[in-house]
Amino acid sequence: MLKNTLIEATVAGAGELSHFFNSTFKISHKEGVNNLVTEADHAAEKAILEVIKSKFPDHYILSEEKGEIIQDSEYKWIIDPIDGTVNFAHGIPICCVSVAIEQKGEIIMGAVYNPNLKEFFFAEKGKGATLNDTPVHVSDQTEVMKSCLVTGFPYTYINMPDGPLEIFERFIRKGVPVRRLGSAAIDLCWVAAGRFDGFYEHKLEAWDSAAGYLMVEEAGGKVTDFTGNKFSVYQHRLLATNGKIHDEMLRVINGGTL
Repeated sequence: MLKNTLIEATVAGAGELSHFFNSTFKISHKEGVNNLVTEADHAAEKAILEVIKSKFPDHYILSEEKGEIIQDSEYKWIIDPIDGTVNFAHGIPICCVSVAIEQKGEIIMGAVYNPNLKEFFFAEKGKGATLNDTPVHVSDQTEVMKSCLVTGFPYTYINMPDGPLEIFERFIRKGVPVRRLGSAAIDLCWVAAGRFDGFYEHKLEAWDSAAGYLMVEEAGGKVTDFTGNKFSVYQHRLLATNGKIHDEMLRVINGGTL
């Protein structure tokens, strides 16, 4: 029932995304530069929550716009009603609904759906990852120099050593292609599907990474923090790769060169 509810909730949210996409809707601004929230985000979140609450009214909820709905439950739903809101607001079809389920502190299931591209990614702990019901696997690339990478940039920058721009420069000055799509959930899913060989980002929230993180691991990849330790969705820095280029990417991220 958990799986069916997860799929139903994700599809319900995506229905609102599709309904509002390339139409006229209200846009407001949260704290920070270009940190948007739209009428569609709220509509998608409402649709997702209605499905979950109808089946599991006692489950804990963590959602980007609504915040926390605290319940005494071993299950927590982690929701991003529209990941890639800036893309969405500009009619760019790289945006999605991302929903994950955590049980006793472990992500056990996740779904990421981009209805614009008709791509539904799903993963369950220990059971692999799929795209439209077909299993996906990470790439076999063994060298960063031959890889295609993806990253994201926080909207507010902190002048820090080994920051987003410094690391980006290290890769691109060597000729490594690094893309910036604007949706961390999709970035992670595309690593899982072998389209990208690696993804790194400095400032993610749990709703950005929870479903996609599981997708990469279940597709055979590796996800850590920037020190190489086990990743938690409640920390900001993430490196996700096919596993074969992971150590080399960690070295560059932490000040080394290719």
